[in-house]
Amino acid sequence: MTDTVTDTAVRREPIATPARSPLREIAHAFLSSPASVAAGLFLLLLLFVAVAGEFVVPYDPVVQDLGNRFAGPSLTHLLGTDEFGRDVLSRMMTASRIALLAPLIAITTAAVLSVPIALLAGLRRGLVDAAAGRLADALMSLPALALSMAIIAMLGPGLVNSMIAVGIAFAPSLFRVVRGAALAVSRETFMESAESIGCSTGRMLWVHLLPNVAAPLLVQATILMGVALLAEASLSFIGLGVQPPDTSWGSMLSAAYQNQFRDPFGGVAPGVALALTVLAFNVLGDTLRDVITTGRHS
Repeated sequence: MTDTVTDTAVRREPIATPARSPLREIAHAFLSSPASVAAGLFLLLLLFVAVAGEFVVPYDPVVQDLGNRFAGPSLTHLLGTDEFGRDVLSRMMTASRIALLAPLIAITTAAVLSVPIALLAGLRRGLVDAAAGRLADALMSLPALALSMAIIAMLGPGLVNSMIAVGIAFAPSLFRVVRGAALAVSRETFMESAESIGCSTGRMLWVHLLPNVAAPLLVQATILMGVALLAEASLSFIGLGVQPPDTSWGSMLSAAYQNQFRDPFGGVAPGVALALTVLAFNVLGDTLRDVITTGRHS
């Protein structure tokens, strides 16, 4: 009698599917969200205008035409002219450099001041953690804009000085995020193994700890980019940020406010550009946060 093999007796092994890399996960999350795609395209357009501004701006942004002040939108000047007859579109496009450069200066300053101390506090705890934590709490109790203005009073007005001041104000919040992530990672088995085989503190900080806290650091930095842009616009609005003849969307809003009765719609273009850029930074930060949260629970 021959043995018969039925379909139910055949054991089918499950087919293993390769796991996606983190970069592919992030790319998939961005491409599957229309808001993220729109935010990314907008920031890429802004970057293109900032880099190639000298070749694409229709007019010199500082050349005045006093006989053509407060001109409305036309084929010659798509967004009209300001109180000195300067082309608004050209000044908007030139100010896009400030919109990208200012947040980078602020976030870099905050990261340089906070990340090394936060990593050391999360790894070693003790006196360093206690002292840095109390200092961060004290700075966070102060209003960020008021603290920035106090620092600018010592450093002087200007783009770089104002963004350094904003970066100092942002450092405590970035410190707390990185420290919290570092505390969690420092309790992992691989960190204990690295210390047991005699790894130096520097190697543990930069080789083992930093890559594992990079994700929350990147999310926080992306969100703070939008806050830094708002801070730059606020400081330029009151004359402490970008100084003439340079321009930013904040200084353009200030000029529009001073001439609101002569040109009621003068603040629309810089205001919309500022709102869209901040929104784009926030959307990217939220997408990164969702990707990281999903990856932890998967």
